Amino acid sequence: MTPSRKTLRERLTVAWQERALLIKAISFGVVGLINSAVDFAVFSFAYYYLGLPILVANTMAWIVAVTGSYVMNSTITFAAESGRSLAIRRYLGFALSQFAGFLANTATVWCLVELAHVPAWAGKVAAIGVSFVVNFSLSHFLVFRTRRPRGTTE
Repeated sequence: MTPSRKTLRERLTVAWQERALLIKAISFGVVGLINSAVDFAVFSFAYYYLGLPILVANTMAWIVAVTGSYVMNSTITFAAESGRSLAIRRYLGFALSQFAGFLANTATVWCLVELAHVPAWAGKVAAIGVSFVVNFSLSHFLVFRTRRPRGTTE
């Protein structure tokens, strides 16, 4: 690591001091509420109505929700960083980074339903909360981070 690169801890400290992190977290949360409703609806339809296995239903719900999340976060939450534009490369990077949230979500819902015998709807609600933390962190610090022009250092 070169001396000009800030550590994650230094970046977190600066972001907190500027309060931009809090505003983005709130915006990300509002977008997340909308996408959580979509996620929950698709999951419920696929699991309860279509009778699909829980992992298949959750995967379908995640694909639909992550696409909506990318569009809204690119144009609202991280508009300054993305230029309010959509790009397939950035979408793929976003979807890939959100895959960690998907894994956290799936592991949570599966463990709660299959091992702890919690109702599927309650397990899904808990899983959405777990994945929020993972998804926001990756979106803010990796996918939509402010990029300096080439050749500049801090």
